[in-house]
Amino acid sequence: VQLQASGGGLVQTGGSLRLFCAASGRLLSAYAMAWFRQAPGKEREFVAAIDWGNRRTRYADSLKGRFTISRDNANNTVYLQMNSLKPQDTAVYYCAAGAWPMMRGHYWGKGTQVTVSS
Repeated sequence: VQLQASGGGLVQTGGSLRLFCAASGRLLSAYAMAWFRQAPGKEREFVAAIDWGNRRTRYADSLKGRFTISRDNANNTVYLQMNSLKPQDTAVYYCAAGAWPMMRGHYWGKGTQVTVSS
C-alpha cells in the first residue's frame, strides 16, 4: 500500500483545513486508517482512526469535537477535517494503514505540513 497525504498549509488560528490521504497499490477498504502527527521536537502522536467498514472511529481526547476522520473506500481516500485550529496543532500530519484500533500503523505515507499562525 502506498499512501500520500496532502492538504496541509498555513492557516490562522480558528481556521480550518481538510487533509487527504490517497492510497494506491491495494484497496483501502482492507485496512483501518489513522492520522498521526509530529510537532517539532516532540514524539509522533495519535490523532484519529477509522475502521475499514467506516463504522467505528476514535480520537485523541484533546482533539474530540474539532477533528473529524472519514473515508471514501470507493475512491481509496481518507480525510481529516480540522476545525478551530490552534497553534499547538502545528505539526507534520501522517496517514497510516493497518489493523483496528490503529495503535500503530503498518503502512505509512509521507506527511503533510500544517502550520497554524497565532
